[in-house]
Amino acid sequence: QLQASGGGLVQPGGSLRLSCVVEGSVFSVDTMGWYLQAPGKQRELVADITAGLDRNYGDSVKDRFTISRWNAKNTVYLQMDNLKPEDTAVYYCYADVLVRRSGNYQGYWGQGTQVTVSS
Repeated sequence: QLQASGGGLVQPGGSLRLSCVVEGSVFSVDTMGWYLQAPGKQRELVADITAGLDRNYGDSVKDRFTISRWNAKNTVYLQMDNLKPEDTAVYYCYADVLVRRSGNYQGYWGQGTQVTVSS
């Protein structure tokens, strides 16, 4: 399971840091990432990062958000700076997980954490 934390209410221009950990014993974690879903809209990529630390960002968050990970703890972070009201959404973490060496990588989603940017 993926456990996300760090959402909340922040004023425009403020910052938040989201965290997501892959809980339990797993063999390997490949790509980890964050997606957002605003009311009435489809889920969209915010940023993702491979085990080799290659990063990919959505156009709307480039130069404002930074994704990082701690491989030893199977944890991914999203540092969100200069937040805007349009960043308001539920943020979901995602990870490609190999539970057992003999299995296949499968995608898992966290439960979502609300980020609200408002004055």
